[in-house]
Amino acid sequence: MRSLALTPGQRRRIEKLAQLAGRTPKSMLRFVLRDGLEATEQDVRETIEADEDIDRHGAIPHGKVMARARATIERHAAKRRPTAA
Repeated sequence: MRSLALTPGQRRRIEKLAQLAGRTPKSMLRFVLRDGLEATEQDVRETIEADEDIDRHGAIPHGKVMARARATIERHAAKRRPTAA
């Protein structure tokens, strides 16, 4: 089996991505091999943006989100239920 060889450009992108994600280049390479370089770069950028948004605006606890979702579904389901004749 041939060994894996990265171009200097790929190596730089992975190193930069690892630094952004707070990981080692070796650990980042596993994600790149699994998902592709572009998809991994997008995931890291979106994660950083989400973390910054949470820092600015806070977050809603999971239980509260689920309760709101259930209430919304119930409200809309009630509108669709046939009335008794």
